[in-house]
Amino acid sequence: MVTRHEAGSDGLQSSATMTHSHMPANLLDPRSADFAGHIPLLVVGGGGCGLTAALAAQQAGTDVLVLERDSSALGTTAMSTGLIPAAGTRMQREKGIEDSPELFAQDIVSKAKGQTDEQIALALAQASARTIEWMVDDHQVPLSLVDSFLYPGHSVKRMHGSPNRTGSELMGSLSAAVERRGIDVLTEALVTDLFADAADQRVRGVRVLRPDGSHEDLSCDALMLACCGFAGNTEMVREYIPEIEGATFFGHPGNKGDAIRWGLALGAAVRDIHSYQGHGGLAAGRGIPILWPLIMEGGFQVNVAGERFSNEARGYSEQAVDVVAQPGHVAWDIYDQRLHELMLEFDDYRDAVEARALIQAQSIAELAALCGIDPQGLQRTTDAVAQCVRGEQADRFGRDFTGKPELCAPYFAVKVTGALFHTQGGLAVDASGRVLREDGVALPNLFAGGGAARGISGPSSWGYMAGNGLLTATTFGRLAGETAAALLR
Repeated sequence: MVTRHEAGSDGLQSSATMTHSHMPANLLDPRSADFAGHIPLLVVGGGGCGLTAALAAQQAGTDVLVLERDSSALGTTAMSTGLIPAAGTRMQREKGIEDSPELFAQDIVSKAKGQTDEQIALALAQASARTIEWMVDDHQVPLSLVDSFLYPGHSVKRMHGSPNRTGSELMGSLSAAVERRGIDVLTEALVTDLFADAADQRVRGVRVLRPDGSHEDLSCDALMLACCGFAGNTEMVREYIPEIEGATFFGHPGNKGDAIRWGLALGAAVRDIHSYQGHGGLAAGRGIPILWPLIMEGGFQVNVAGERFSNEARGYSEQAVDVVAQPGHVAWDIYDQRLHELMLEFDDYRDAVEARALIQAQSIAELAALCGIDPQGLQRTTDAVAQCVRGEQADRFGRDFTGKPELCAPYFAVKVTGALFHTQGGLAVDASGRVLREDGVALPNLFAGGGAARGISGPSSWGYMAGNGLLTATTFGRLAGETAAALLR
């Protein structure tokens, strides 16, 4: 029987109350190990966080081995848009954009309604520009500023991405950097257990399951958990974020909560366990995200009755629950030729075009008929949005449509559903990615970042601001790698 523990105001959950029957400790006595080799720093997970940590640690003089469960290093990052927010970069200055870590941190805290760690938010914001420029200058990751759109929650344009704005492209660049530096990545290596001292919870090594069913034990001086969250663990999703249980899971299948399981067994604190990133625009039946610039630049969503049901511009994460609540768990993005051409900048949208997910019509009535939407309802909604654009009436959901052109023929629609991308709660960490016990003291040699660590999105879905996931993945990755190297020196 699982005991549910309600979080306090700081989002802290006690490790004692989060011991699950479906989350065995998997901690082994180091004296039982048959270590086949020793690596100063082991990194569990070869996604964006793991590779960034490996690059930083190796650059600082520490030998690293990345353990990746799949046949190639992709992770959750490869399924994202690959966009990373950062404040005060030279790319922003070149575009005349004034930004600061303080403003960035203020945006993060504001989106999370003040329910996140303000010191961690500021520390990440302060380190964000260095992370972007370090990736570009030291490791040839081709990042540039996305200056076409302002994403929900951000005061200024601060998203940085690869040329085609895809996570797979970002992962390709990071993998190439790892290869250039001669960092070993052991693929098809599933970490099943940790070896740790019972007295002080110092991690001594890991047990790895190989494809042939054999096990290999490796010892280490420090361990970095970069194996993401628990969005792929149906039991944990049902327990901690039941509101999104009916959504499509659009994430890496390895998101099983391993980091949380190991951390709890070592006495780590867990925070914001109910937090996650959803997405209210996954093309139904195609598994392709329809990105939110389409909404922010004037598109809107309706249900089968042709009615809007929320303020879509709040953010794509919290919109997921609202979409799942609609009949059939679906909605339609409604937009026009201008927005269609705008969205062609994104590789995901081009994939949606190729997958024939788009419906086009010369009139609202024709569009409704093709989509199976109530035509009178869609016409009423389109007319109401046009009045909001012209400033003739206020939107009943509080969205500001002014400043954008009215939609005009030809019209477009995409049928979408709500999705769960990844969780945002995880192991409590300090500003360097060191995992903390419940008393605030760092565990001796354990680090975490990305989905394995508590994010900066507060206790639910509404606190997620565009890029929060990759900010914590890459910046915590870099900081944890550097800190681990310094600790081992």
